[in-house]
Amino acid sequence: MRPKLPVVVIVGRPNVGKSTLFNRIVGKRVAVVEDSPGITRDRLYAETQSSGRHFVVVDTGGILFMDDDPLVEQIRVQAQIALAEADVVLFLVDAAEGINPADIDLANHLRGFKKPILVVANKADNPKREATAGEFYELGIGDVYSVSGLHGRGVHALIDHVVGLLPPVEVLADEREEIRLAIVGRPNVGKSSLFNAFTGEQRAIVSNIPGTTRDAIDTLIEYRDERFRLIDTAGLRRRGKTQGTVEYYMALRATNAIERAQCALIVIDGNDGLTDGDKRIAKIAHDEGRALVVAVNKWDLIEPPDGYPRRPSPEKKAFVKQLRNEHPEIAYAAICFTSAIESAGLEPVLDKVISSVESWNFRIQTGPLNRLIQDAMFSRPYTSKGKIFKVYYATQVGARPPSFVLFCNDPDLMHFSYKRYLENQIRKMYPLEGTPIRVIARERSKDERD
Repeated sequence: MRPKLPVVVIVGRPNVGKSTLFNRIVGKRVAVVEDSPGITRDRLYAETQSSGRHFVVVDTGGILFMDDDPLVEQIRVQAQIALAEADVVLFLVDAAEGINPADIDLANHLRGFKKPILVVANKADNPKREATAGEFYELGIGDVYSVSGLHGRGVHALIDHVVGLLPPVEVLADEREEIRLAIVGRPNVGKSSLFNAFTGEQRAIVSNIPGTTRDAIDTLIEYRDERFRLIDTAGLRRRGKTQGTVEYYMALRATNAIERAQCALIVIDGNDGLTDGDKRIAKIAHDEGRALVVAVNKWDLIEPPDGYPRRPSPEKKAFVKQLRNEHPEIAYAAICFTSAIESAGLEPVLDKVISSVESWNFRIQTGPLNRLIQDAMFSRPYTSKGKIFKVYYATQVGARPPSFVLFCNDPDLMHFSYKRYLENQIRKMYPLEGTPIRVIARERSKDERD
């Protein structure tokens, strides 16, 4: 059995310190924090615990009700979706500034909300600000708690009160291990649109402005009796160009998302073709040893969105050939063609993710593996520096990804091209599409020789 955890949602106008308090409650730097409004745009979830109670904390973007900017409107919708699943609401205000008209607008919106609401006067860094925080009772929305999210002042008392308000934990039927899927790619290739198409709701903010998504976002979906944890991420750019900026932390979050995923879904703009940025992102996933699926998005701009039948068109064949030729290191990746706007090609992507994760977990018995390696070396012997490369014994030492050790006469004799040859022979025999494999040469020890 698995618990359905209670949800605590943090809301407030821009730049009152919601992400700072969020990070303080969960005990780590999850949300991007910078001293400028609008940094958080999507809903951001994290699990934490206090006094033996586990719960989920949700960070939201700053809410404004008197702004016609479409991006502000989407942020407002995101916060409203979060409120719909809340068990407790933390209404954050700024103790340094006092009551703001935007606070009053939000209080009026929250009035009549059926779940507990706590008014949290943040930035109460000293006794004077703590004393003046009582003015927020004028909002008439709930009890007022003075805290400093930055320094931790009053936060423990707030959390203790929140824990006392949490409903009992629901227990749900146990399920298979979830598939953690990181959706990654360059800025503005349609990652959030694809994310929303998978979830069937406006879970992530979509805009044609590059860099709209700034944090890694998690949500769960069900497909073919499998449970997926989708992680939408900010677009990756070269760190050298973003060091010390919000984009630097965006890139760091995206890389961390790949590290905690089982599979990376690399989203490519089909209209742009394969770019150096796409290759760099693929290399990150490859180096981390993650299963890999490539979604060629915006394909409706090249072919009509007819559901993309399994028989590939000449355009698709040409694109696949280009990807394989220009980046042979990830030639194993499964490739799908999608249109997030038209919701086309989504099921084949999830099917490929499932099969790629199965390949990622694949194990080969020692006997068949040794016969395969010996047959491959007999068909194509390798000599270097006047010495024949010999493999005495091969074994799989791990999965996730499949990793093999070849006990040989001299590891230095195995050139990378011959290593690639042996990898390809393994792939010919076993269904390993979508996963990297590791082949390591190791000198046979003296005891093994004896």
